[in-house]
Amino acid sequence: MKSHYSIIQDKERCIGCLSCEVYCLQNKQLSEGPRLCEIVVLGKRKLSGIPREAYVYMSCFHCENPACVAACPTGAMKKRESDGIVYVDFDRCIGCKACMVACPWGAVQWNPESQKVVKCDYCKDRVDQGLKPACVTVCTTGCLCFKELSGSDSVSD
Repeated sequence: MKSHYSIIQDKERCIGCLSCEVYCLQNKQLSEGPRLCEIVVLGKRKLSGIPREAYVYMSCFHCENPACVAACPTGAMKKRESDGIVYVDFDRCIGCKACMVACPWGAVQWNPESQKVVKCDYCKDRVDQGLKPACVTVCTTGCLCFKELSGSDSVSD
């Protein structure tokens, strides 16, 4: 099953302020170590003739066939049947990091405080309440959009 959702970035509007990263950590009550979403600096480009850096938002892709779920020996890494959101069941996680090794995107992160893995789950608790993920709500320029995908859209591995 494909994920029903995606976070889309308008790269022309992103200023690299990192408010998405900071609020994500705050919302999930995490230390500065793990980064569930990340703004990657690509380098210089010109926008309307003015040189500036390019920024790309990266987080979990919630793959159709997530390698992290398949690699987890305890079933702690899960994919919701209802909407395709991939998440960690912290009660079942033993901190073996097999999911970290399996994820080709580096989306699964280590939390040294809990000694368990963490990853973007689109703030599933917020989504379940009809709200947007925390990173989208605080985006300074509004360049992040939480989108419900139609049948013709796809998110794959």
